[in-house]
Amino acid sequence: MADRTGSVERNTKETQIRVAVNLDGTGVYDISTGIGFLDHMLEQLSRHSLMDLEVAAQGDTHIDFHHTTEDTGIAIGEAVNQALGERLGITRYGNALVPMDETLSRVALDLSNRPYLIWRVDFTKPKLGEMDTELFKEWFQAFAQAAGATLHVENLYGENNHHIVESCYKGLARSLREAIAIDPRKADAVPSTKGTLGGSL
Repeated sequence: MADRTGSVERNTKETQIRVAVNLDGTGVYDISTGIGFLDHMLEQLSRHSLMDLEVAAQGDTHIDFHHTTEDTGIAIGEAVNQALGERLGITRYGNALVPMDETLSRVALDLSNRPYLIWRVDFTKPKLGEMDTELFKEWFQAFAQAAGATLHVENLYGENNHHIVESCYKGLARSLREAIAIDPRKADAVPSTKGTLGGSL
């Protein structure tokens, strides 16, 4: 099987980002975005998907965290998309129920090459540390769009905002781990009756 790796450099007036992924890794990560809580979430994404992930980002965090958060989602999604290539043999679908103390979140994923996000997650506070909680939807939207993923994220219940968002990232990680896995029965075929992924059903 060919190496399923991807690397992306994204340079704008707002951010400079380098990302490298290995879909067949062991969950090794080296992440620095300048946003402590985002680093923590991306570490969870790598560890629980077993995807090796390197992220080095510098952004205009003196303004706010929006551009860096969104652009890391784009760059990681692009790297995953690159690593998937023609998506031959992938399981394609993944889902996870992730409990974290009083919180339970559900994530379902289709690596369909048809980007879409359903986000049913509410927070009771505007910030986690210094990070605006509204930015988590922006990250998931950017990732789904760039990775070519149909992604449904739903917090079923919970009280602690840290637990809520962390369970969402862990749910994405576990879903991604399942969806990118190669099905040995059809390792040479795209998992679609069309013979390609993307476009209409």
